[in-house]
Parts: sequence; C-alpha cells; structure tokens
Amino acid sequence: MKNLKNTQLLVSAALLAALTYVATTVFRFPTPTFGYVHIGDGFVLLTGFLLGPVTGGLSAGIGSALSDLLGGYAVWAPGTFVIKFLTALTAALVLRGFTGKDKRHPNPLQTALSGLMGEAVMILGYFLYNIFMLTVINAGVSEVTLYAAAAESLAEIPFNAVQGAFGVVISAILLPALSRIPLIRMLSESSRTGAPSHTVGKKA
Repeated sequence: MKNLKNTQLLVSAALLAALTYVATTVFRFPTPTFGYVHIGDGFVLLTGFLLGPVTGGLSAGIGSALSDLLGGYAVWAPGTFVIKFLTALTAALVLRGFTGKDKRHPNPLQTALSGLMGEAVMILGYFLYNIFMLTVINAGVSEVTLYAAAAESLAEIPFNAVQGAFGVVISAILLPALSRIPLIRMLSESSRTGAPSHTVGKKA
C-alpha cells in the first residue's frame, strides 16, 4: 500500500510539473521589460496545495524551470526553480495553517490568501534575482550599479504582480474542482495534514 501511494504521488507530481510547464510555455505574453507573463503560477500554487510543501514545491519548481530551460531563458532556470519552489512551499504551508490537522477543505478565501502569500514570495524572489542577474551575471558584459539594477528590477514588479494575481484566481477556481477527484483528494488531504488519508470515498 505504501509503495502504491508513493507511485501515485510520483505520477501526480510528474503530471502537475508537466501542466505547470505547459501553462507557463503556451500561455505567455511578452512585456516591455523583455520578459513575459504567463498563467503558470496558477499551477505552481495548485501543485503546492495538492501535493504539499516539499513535493509540491519540487514539482512546481521543476515544471517552471523546464519552461525557462527549453524556452530560451536557460540562465534564469536555476533562479526560477528556487523561486517557484518557495512560492509553492509558502502557499502550501499557509493553507495547511488554515485547514489544521482535521482535514478540513479550504474555502476560496483561505485558498486565495494562501496564494497571495506564495505570490508575494515570487515577486520578492524575482526582484532580488533580477538584481543578481544584472550586477553579477552580466558584469562581464556591461557594468551595472546596484542602484540601477534595483530601479530596473522595480519595473518588473507590476507585471509579476499581474501574473501572481492571475495565478491566485486560477488556483482558487480550479482547486475545488480538482479536489473532487478521488485520487487527488486523497493526496491533497494527506499532504495538508502530513498524515495518511483513508477518505477516498468521502464526499467533499
């Protein structure tokens, strides 16, 4: 039974990583700052909510980093992996704080607030990583002062905020529907509480 559950968790993590990759890659829109916004954050949050902080974070990080790696932004892939991992982990931990240990299903407000906390991590993470990229990685090409790097990175925040807002809405809408699927409900309840779940047949 334990091996079966581990296999189910691995398959679910791989599937959600693939969905995160597709949502990030297919539905992307360029920004004036030479980056892009996408709807992948909705699946980053969902992955954390459904699979828990660590497994969900790893799955979200891998799916998001693959999008950078295969989409022409390879230099951003390491930062994206860490940032999306922390985004999913934060959102999942906050949601676990709301639902407690009694396996309550989160309401939309709890889901949205958890998503907002995760997306705040995303915005801060990319702000800091962009500064790092401009001042350290690009140092051999053109020297950029810390002040200039911070100013340029601030210009990214509104676009990341819009991306994060879409992610929160998408996750809040899709989580109740996905949670009605027996296998996903079982994994979700187990990940939220940190304990095994035996409620596959229970109505949501």
